[in-house]
Amino acid sequence: MTPVPHSVGLNRPQRPLPPGACDSHMHIFDPRFAPSAHWPRTPPVAPVAAYRQLQARLGTTRTVVVTPSTYGTDNACTLDALDQLGDAARGVAVVGEDVRVDELAHLAVRRVRGLRVNFVSPQSWGTTTPDMLATLARKVADHPDCAGWHIQIFAHPEQLIALAPQLHTLPVPLVIDHLGRIDPAEGPAAKAYGVVRGLLDGGNTWVKLSGAYMRSTVHGPSYADTLPLGRALVQAAPERLVWGSDWPHTTETPGTVNDADLVDLLQAWAGSDAAMDRILVDNPARLYGFDTAAPA
Repeated sequence: MTPVPHSVGLNRPQRPLPPGACDSHMHIFDPRFAPSAHWPRTPPVAPVAAYRQLQARLGTTRTVVVTPSTYGTDNACTLDALDQLGDAARGVAVVGEDVRVDELAHLAVRRVRGLRVNFVSPQSWGTTTPDMLATLARKVADHPDCAGWHIQIFAHPEQLIALAPQLHTLPVPLVIDHLGRIDPAEGPAAKAYGVVRGLLDGGNTWVKLSGAYMRSTVHGPSYADTLPLGRALVQAAPERLVWGSDWPHTTETPGTVNDADLVDLLQAWAGSDAAMDRILVDNPARLYGFDTAAPA
Protein backbone atom coordinates (compact mmCIF):
# COMPACT_ATOMS: atom_id res chain seq x y z
CA MET A 1 0.00 0.00 0.00
CA THR A 2 1.23 3.51 -0.81
CA PRO A 3 1.73 5.76 2.24
CA VAL A 4 -1.01 8.36 2.71
CA PRO A 5 0.24 11.95 3.03
CA HIS A 6 0.01 13.27 6.61
CA SER A 7 -0.82 9.80 7.98
CA VAL A 8 1.77 7.46 9.51
CA GLY A 9 1.81 3.72 8.82
CA LEU A 10 0.31 1.41 6.26
CA ASN A 11 -2.05 -0.64 8.43
CA ARG A 12 -5.80 -0.69 8.03
CA PRO A 13 -8.26 -0.47 10.94
CA GLN A 14 -8.56 -3.69 12.94
CA ARG A 15 -12.22 -3.92 12.00
CA PRO A 16 -13.38 -3.34 8.40
CA LEU A 17 -15.73 -0.37 8.37
CA PRO A 18 -19.39 -0.70 7.35
CA PRO A 19 -20.76 0.64 4.05
CA GLY A 20 -21.50 4.35 4.32
CA ALA A 21 -18.95 5.00 7.08
CA CYS A 22 -18.40 8.74 7.40
CA ASP A 23 -15.36 10.76 8.42
CA SER A 24 -17.25 13.70 9.87
CA HIS A 25 -14.33 16.09 10.37
CA MET A 26 -11.42 16.71 8.02
CA HIS A 27 -9.86 19.62 6.14
CA ILE A 28 -8.66 20.16 2.60
CA PHE A 29 -5.68 22.43 1.94
CA ASP A 30 -5.09 23.06 -1.75
CA PRO A 31 -2.25 25.33 -2.95
CA ARG A 32 -4.57 26.71 -5.62
CA PHE A 33 -6.29 28.64 -2.82
CA ALA A 34 -4.36 31.32 -0.93
CA PRO A 35 -4.49 31.37 2.87
CA SER A 36 -6.03 34.33 4.66
CA ALA A 37 -3.69 37.23 5.42
CA HIS A 38 -4.30 36.70 9.14
CA TRP A 39 -2.97 33.11 9.18
CA PRO A 40 0.57 32.81 10.63
CA ARG A 41 1.65 29.36 9.34
CA THR A 42 2.26 27.82 5.94
CA PRO A 43 -0.59 25.38 5.32
CA PRO A 44 0.12 21.76 4.40
CA VAL A 45 -0.49 20.43 0.92
CA ALA A 46 -3.50 18.19 1.50
CA PRO A 47 -5.69 18.10 -1.62
CA VAL A 48 -8.66 15.89 -2.37
CA ALA A 49 -6.51 13.35 -4.23
CA ALA A 50 -4.46 12.71 -1.07
CA TYR A 51 -7.60 12.45 1.05
CA ARG A 52 -9.03 9.83 -1.31
CA GLN A 53 -5.97 7.71 -0.49
CA LEU A 54 -6.91 7.95 3.20
CA GLN A 55 -10.48 6.90 2.43
CA ALA A 56 -9.20 3.85 0.56
CA ARG A 57 -6.99 2.89 3.49
CA LEU A 58 -9.59 3.38 6.22
CA GLY A 59 -12.67 2.21 4.36
CA THR A 60 -14.72 5.40 4.74
CA THR A 61 -16.98 6.45 1.85
CA ARG A 62 -18.58 9.65 3.14
CA THR A 63 -16.93 12.76 4.50
CA VAL A 64 -17.53 16.21 5.95
CA VAL A 65 -15.14 18.92 4.78
CA VAL A 66 -14.67 21.64 7.42
CA THR A 67 -13.25 24.99 6.35
CA PRO A 68 -10.04 25.49 8.37
CA SER A 69 -9.18 28.79 10.03
CA THR A 70 -6.33 29.03 7.51
CA TYR A 71 -8.73 30.39 4.89
CA GLY A 72 -10.57 32.87 7.11
CA THR A 73 -14.11 33.28 5.76
CA ASP A 74 -13.17 32.20 2.23
CA ASN A 75 -14.87 28.84 1.69
CA ALA A 76 -13.70 28.44 -1.92
CA CYS A 77 -11.32 25.55 -1.14
CA THR A 78 -14.01 23.67 0.76
CA LEU A 79 -16.60 24.22 -1.98
CA ASP A 80 -14.14 23.05 -4.61
CA ALA A 81 -13.49 19.92 -2.52
CA LEU A 82 -17.23 19.28 -2.26
CA ASP A 83 -17.50 19.50 -6.03
CA GLN A 84 -14.70 16.94 -6.41
CA LEU A 85 -16.05 14.57 -3.75
CA GLY A 86 -19.64 14.71 -4.97
CA ASP A 87 -22.79 13.72 -3.13
CA ALA A 88 -20.86 11.57 -0.65
CA ALA A 89 -19.55 14.78 0.94
CA ARG A 90 -21.01 17.62 2.99
CA GLY A 91 -19.43 20.84 4.22
CA VAL A 92 -19.16 23.01 7.32
CA ALA A 93 -18.32 26.61 6.43
CA VAL A 94 -16.83 29.60 8.24
CA VAL A 95 -18.48 32.99 7.78
CA GLY A 96 -18.49 36.38 9.48
CA GLU A 97 -21.45 37.55 11.51
CA ASP A 98 -22.28 39.96 8.66
CA VAL A 99 -22.88 37.06 6.27
CA ARG A 100 -25.64 37.84 3.77
CA VAL A 101 -28.69 35.67 3.22
CA ASP A 102 -27.74 35.09 -0.42
CA GLU A 103 -24.34 33.71 0.65
CA LEU A 104 -26.00 31.25 3.02
CA ALA A 105 -28.31 30.19 0.20
CA HIS A 106 -25.30 29.64 -2.07
CA LEU A 107 -23.56 27.54 0.58
CA ALA A 108 -26.70 25.44 1.05
CA VAL A 109 -26.89 24.65 -2.66
CA ARG A 110 -23.26 23.48 -2.53
CA ARG A 111 -24.10 20.95 0.25
CA VAL A 112 -22.87 22.92 3.24
CA ARG A 113 -24.84 21.82 6.31
CA GLY A 114 -23.46 23.95 9.14
CA LEU A 115 -21.32 26.87 10.28
CA ARG A 116 -18.23 26.56 12.47
CA VAL A 117 -17.71 29.13 15.22
CA ASN A 118 -14.16 28.89 16.52
CA PHE A 119 -13.16 30.27 19.92
CA VAL A 120 -9.71 28.61 19.88
CA SER A 121 -7.75 29.30 16.68
CA PRO A 122 -6.83 32.75 15.28
CA GLN A 123 -9.74 34.10 13.22
CA SER A 124 -9.68 36.62 10.39
CA TRP A 125 -12.09 38.91 12.26
CA GLY A 126 -10.13 38.82 15.52
CA THR A 127 -11.81 37.53 18.68
CA THR A 128 -14.91 35.35 18.45
CA THR A 129 -17.62 36.51 20.87
CA PRO A 130 -20.83 35.03 22.29
CA ASP A 131 -22.73 37.74 20.40
CA MET A 132 -21.28 36.45 17.13
CA LEU A 133 -22.41 32.93 18.02
CA ALA A 134 -25.91 34.21 18.75
CA THR A 135 -26.08 36.21 15.51
CA LEU A 136 -25.00 33.30 13.32
CA ALA A 137 -27.33 30.84 15.05
CA ARG A 138 -30.24 33.23 14.53
CA LYS A 139 -29.39 33.74 10.84
CA VAL A 140 -29.27 29.97 10.30
CA ALA A 141 -32.53 29.44 12.16
CA ASP A 142 -34.30 32.19 10.17
CA HIS A 143 -33.05 31.15 6.71
CA PRO A 144 -35.41 28.81 4.82
CA ASP A 145 -32.56 27.28 2.82
CA CYS A 146 -30.69 26.36 6.03
CA ALA A 147 -33.29 23.95 7.41
CA GLY A 148 -31.46 21.15 9.20
CA TRP A 149 -28.23 23.12 9.56
CA HIS A 150 -26.26 23.21 12.81
CA ILE A 151 -23.73 25.44 14.54
CA GLN A 152 -20.42 23.71 15.28
CA ILE A 153 -18.25 25.23 17.99
CA PHE A 154 -14.59 24.71 18.77
CA ALA A 155 -13.92 25.94 22.30
CA HIS A 156 -11.70 25.38 25.31
CA PRO A 157 -13.37 23.62 28.27
CA GLU A 158 -13.52 26.81 30.32
CA GLN A 159 -15.22 28.54 27.39
CA LEU A 160 -17.82 25.78 27.16
CA ILE A 161 -18.53 26.28 30.86
CA ALA A 162 -18.93 30.04 30.42
CA LEU A 163 -21.09 29.63 27.30
CA ALA A 164 -23.33 26.93 28.78
CA PRO A 165 -26.44 29.08 29.39
CA GLN A 166 -26.31 30.35 25.81
CA LEU A 167 -25.61 26.92 24.33
CA HIS A 168 -28.68 25.47 26.02
CA THR A 169 -30.92 27.99 24.24
CA LEU A 170 -29.48 27.96 20.70
CA PRO A 171 -32.30 27.88 18.11
CA VAL A 172 -30.47 25.29 15.96
CA PRO A 173 -28.65 22.03 16.74
CA LEU A 174 -25.21 22.37 18.32
CA VAL A 175 -22.15 20.26 17.45
CA ILE A 176 -19.18 20.36 19.85
CA ASP A 177 -15.78 19.81 18.25
CA HIS A 178 -13.02 17.47 19.34
CA LEU A 179 -14.42 15.98 22.57
CA GLY A 180 -14.87 19.50 23.94
CA ARG A 181 -11.08 19.58 24.41
CA ILE A 182 -11.73 18.03 27.82
CA ASP A 183 -8.59 16.95 29.67
CA PRO A 184 -8.45 13.14 29.61
CA ALA A 185 -6.83 13.18 33.05
CA GLU A 186 -10.11 14.56 34.40
CA GLY A 187 -12.36 12.64 32.02
CA PRO A 188 -16.00 12.42 33.10
CA ALA A 189 -15.13 14.15 36.39
CA ALA A 190 -14.28 17.38 34.53
CA LYS A 191 -16.63 20.32 35.04
CA ALA A 192 -16.75 20.78 31.27
CA TYR A 193 -17.85 17.17 30.86
CA GLY A 194 -20.78 17.95 33.13
CA VAL A 195 -21.68 20.85 30.83
CA VAL A 196 -21.40 18.69 27.73
CA ARG A 197 -23.42 15.92 29.36
CA GLY A 198 -26.15 18.40 30.27
CA LEU A 199 -26.26 19.63 26.69
CA LEU A 200 -26.43 16.06 25.39
CA ASP A 201 -29.25 15.30 27.79
CA GLY A 202 -31.10 18.33 26.39
CA GLY A 203 -31.40 16.51 23.07
CA ASN A 204 -30.17 19.31 20.76
CA THR A 205 -26.40 18.72 20.98
CA TRP A 206 -23.96 16.42 19.19
CA VAL A 207 -20.28 15.74 19.94
CA LYS A 208 -17.50 14.94 17.51
CA LEU A 209 -15.34 12.05 18.68
CA SER A 210 -12.21 13.51 17.13
CA GLY A 211 -8.93 15.16 18.01
CA ALA A 212 -8.11 12.70 20.81
CA TYR A 213 -4.44 13.57 20.44
CA MET A 214 -4.99 17.23 21.28
CA ARG A 215 -5.04 16.60 25.03
CA SER A 216 -3.75 13.02 25.35
CA THR A 217 -0.48 12.54 27.22
CA VAL A 218 -0.29 8.84 26.32
CA HIS A 219 -0.45 9.45 22.54
CA GLY A 220 -0.74 6.76 19.87
CA PRO A 221 -1.30 4.08 19.12
CA SER A 222 -3.59 3.57 22.11
CA TYR A 223 -4.44 7.08 23.41
CA ALA A 224 -5.46 5.02 26.44
CA ASP A 225 -5.96 8.03 28.72
CA THR A 226 -8.96 9.07 26.59
CA LEU A 227 -10.87 5.82 27.16
CA PRO A 228 -12.93 6.93 30.19
CA LEU A 229 -14.00 10.14 28.45
CA GLY A 230 -14.85 8.51 25.12
CA ARG A 231 -16.72 5.65 26.74
CA ALA A 232 -18.69 8.02 28.96
CA LEU A 233 -19.85 9.99 25.91
CA VAL A 234 -20.90 6.80 24.14
CA GLN A 235 -22.85 5.73 27.21
CA ALA A 236 -24.49 9.16 27.48
CA ALA A 237 -25.70 9.71 23.92
CA PRO A 238 -24.74 7.06 21.35
CA GLU A 239 -27.35 8.51 18.98
CA ARG A 240 -25.72 11.97 18.82
CA LEU A 241 -22.02 11.25 18.32
CA VAL A 242 -20.05 11.33 15.09
CA TRP A 243 -16.42 10.43 14.42
CA GLY A 244 -13.79 12.45 12.56
CA SER A 245 -10.17 11.85 11.60
CA ASP A 246 -9.20 15.56 11.71
CA TRP A 247 -6.85 14.79 8.78
CA PRO A 248 -4.30 16.25 7.95
CA HIS A 249 -3.76 16.78 11.70
CA THR A 250 -2.47 20.35 11.58
CA THR A 251 -2.34 20.68 15.37
CA GLU A 252 0.19 17.84 15.64
CA THR A 253 3.87 17.36 14.83
CA PRO A 254 4.08 16.03 11.26
CA GLY A 255 4.63 12.28 11.09
CA THR A 256 3.04 11.44 14.44
CA VAL A 257 -0.59 10.45 13.69
CA ASN A 258 -1.75 7.10 12.33
CA ASP A 259 -5.36 7.41 11.21
CA ALA A 260 -5.97 3.66 11.48
CA ASP A 261 -5.12 3.97 15.18
CA LEU A 262 -7.83 6.64 15.48
CA VAL A 263 -10.41 4.27 14.01
CA ASP A 264 -9.27 1.56 16.41
CA LEU A 265 -9.65 4.06 19.24
CA LEU A 266 -13.24 4.67 18.19
CA GLN A 267 -13.80 0.92 18.40
CA ALA A 268 -12.42 0.96 21.96
CA TRP A 269 -14.67 3.88 22.91
CA ALA A 270 -17.77 2.39 21.28
CA GLY A 271 -17.50 -1.00 22.97
CA SER A 272 -19.60 -2.82 20.36
CA ASP A 273 -19.87 -3.11 16.59
CA ALA A 274 -23.44 -1.83 16.73
CA ALA A 275 -22.49 1.35 18.57
CA MET A 276 -19.51 1.92 16.26
CA ASP A 277 -21.70 1.52 13.17
CA ARG A 278 -24.24 3.94 14.58
CA ILE A 279 -21.53 6.57 15.12
CA LEU A 280 -20.01 6.02 11.67
CA VAL A 281 -23.13 5.57 9.52
CA ASP A 282 -26.52 6.30 11.06
CA ASN A 283 -25.71 9.42 13.07
CA PRO A 284 -23.85 11.34 10.33
CA ALA A 285 -26.57 10.41 7.85
CA ARG A 286 -29.09 12.20 10.08
CA LEU A 287 -26.90 15.14 11.02
CA TYR A 288 -25.57 15.93 7.54
CA GLY A 289 -28.46 14.78 5.38
CA PHE A 290 -26.92 11.81 3.63
CA ASP A 291 -29.26 9.25 2.12
CA THR A 292 -30.24 6.77 4.81
CA ALA A 293 -29.41 3.90 2.45
CA ALA A 294 -25.65 3.40 2.62
CA PRO A 295 -23.87 3.38 -0.74
CA ALA A 296 -22.72 0.02 -2.04
